[in-house]
Amino acid sequence: MLRICACSHDTKWWAVVNFDATEGGIAPLSTVARPISHSAFCGISLRIPPPKVIPRGGNSYNSRVTMMMVKPAIQFIQGTDEQTVPDVRLTKSRDGTNGVAIFSFDQPSVFDSSSELGDITGFFMIDEEGVLQSVDVSAKFVNGKPSRIEAKYVMRSPREWDRFMRFMERYSQANGLQFVKK
Repeated sequence: MLRICACSHDTKWWAVVNFDATEGGIAPLSTVARPISHSAFCGISLRIPPPKVIPRGGNSYNSRVTMMMVKPAIQFIQGTDEQTVPDVRLTKSRDGTNGVAIFSFDQPSVFDSSSELGDITGFFMIDEEGVLQSVDVSAKFVNGKPSRIEAKYVMRSPREWDRFMRFMERYSQANGLQFVKK
């Protein structure tokens, strides 16, 4: 959490704004503004404009936040969803600090469209939280023709593992996958 405190000498008010810093950016959590009788503040005063509320549908009394949901997708070429559902193998260290996910795609649809859309630029897992990506992508060839793609995603912290698992939960629900422990 990031906290910014500001004091205005001319209007005798102080404000505290709490921000939540996440992977997606910084979002304000709360704002408190109160009058003061005197201030020991000796820094530079900041003038913080009041937050602007943009009404939906023209009614300022009925404002609400619109949240967009993104269908979880895997892409090898940005902007083009992979239609083939992969086989996914997961490994995790005994202490739980890191892990690896290996995705295997047999006859992926990217082979059909890569000549029209461009080269494979990486492995992108997209959902409403953002994008997880890797450049560890390899193609397997049989008789000179591409038949399979393997992509490896490495998680180096429990936070990255948890984020990956949230993506996989959404992706599996959208594509009918289920977890089988071996």
